[in-house]
Amino acid sequence: MSEEQTIQAELIRKFPDLQDRVRVQRPRRIFVDLNTTPFREVFDYLVQQMDFSILCTITGLDEGATLGAIYHLARESGITLNLIAHAPKEQPVFQTVTDRFPAAELYEREMVDLLGAQVPGLPMGPRYPLPDDW
Repeated sequence: MSEEQTIQAELIRKFPDLQDRVRVQRPRRIFVDLNTTPFREVFDYLVQQMDFSILCTITGLDEGATLGAIYHLARESGITLNLIAHAPKEQPVFQTVTDRFPAAELYEREMVDLLGAQVPGLPMGPRYPLPDDW
C-alpha cells in the first residue's frame, strides 16, 4: 500500500463519512471533499495526528450557490492534501486556522475581501491590499 493509500484509509477509518470523498488523484496528491463532515475536526486531525505540518496556501472559490475553500496542506515527504470545505453564499462562514498557521491570515483576509466570506476568529488587521476602485 502506498503512503497516499495509507493516508486515505486512515482518514476513512477515523471519519467514515469521508468514505467516497477521499481520492488519490495521482502520486503525492490527495483530495478530501468535506461536504458535511466537520471541518475543524478533520483539519486538526490532519495537522496534529497525520503530520500535515505545512500550509501551502488557501484557495477561495465561487462555486455558484456556495463558496469553497481549499486548504492545501503538505507533509515533509512532499505529499500534498487538498482539504475542500464549502459554505452556502447566504451564510459563507469558514473557521480560521490562524491558531495553527499564523500565515493563514493573509489567505483568509483575501477570502473575506474578495469573496465576502466570514471568518470568525480572524485577527484584526488591514484589508487585503486592493486598489481603492476595486
